[in-house]
Amino acid sequence: MSRPGNDGYYEVFWPRAPRQMRTKTLAPRLDMLEGKTVAQLWDYLYRGDQVFELLEEGLRARFPGVRFVSWREFGSTHGGEERAALAALPQRFKELGVDAVISGMAC
Repeated sequence: MSRPGNDGYYEVFWPRAPRQMRTKTLAPRLDMLEGKTVAQLWDYLYRGDQVFELLEEGLRARFPGVRFVSWREFGSTHGGEERAALAALPQRFKELGVDAVISGMAC
């Protein structure tokens, strides 16, 4: 309930801490996948193996020249070795000529 004379002004407390990290600009999107290499990342939860199979099928129909690097190449992106696995990705992407990534995460 407002007090008389406060003119609708209320002081509030914001419960979150200030941001600890700055946002980064996203990489530009590819205009097409024809002739590109797409890496698949998965956390080994839910049904990523089936989902990636369907995604490959659909994307190959639209972009016959697309190449995929399987999630099997990278291992799980979740769990005890998560930090090391994620830290190694930029170098692996460079070695494999990856242009784009599909990262599948289960909830």
